[in-house]
Amino acid sequence: QVQLVESGGGLVQAGGSLRLSCVASGSISGGYFMAWFRQAPGKEREFVAAIRRTGFAQHYGDSVKGRFTITRDNAKSTLYLQMNMLKPEDTATYYCATGLAALEVGTRPSEYPYWGQGVQVTVSS
Repeated sequence: QVQLVESGGGLVQAGGSLRLSCVASGSISGGYFMAWFRQAPGKEREFVAAIRRTGFAQHYGDSVKGRFTITRDNAKSTLYLQMNMLKPEDTATYYCATGLAALEVGTRPSEYPYWGQGVQVTVSS
């Protein structure tokens, strides 16, 4: 079983920065992708970024490329999402997810079996 706990959300002005953290516990394979998704009210859950637990390749959704950076610290079992140049349209609940073992990164929520409870990010204009 895998548990994921996010933190670091909050209220920030447009143009500001936040860093989200996701602490993972349980049996997590080195081959798993670890990802961030987000969901705004009335919208579908959207892929934000992903990184494999071993390896360095990063993958980003088009709406956050150049502004967000995903990293991980395996010694701390923690996944991070550094969010810079935040925009009001980044307002959403952000979720950490893992459990995808595949050759290619997955960008669909259904591909990830394990999820955190979510953390709210609100960007004011």
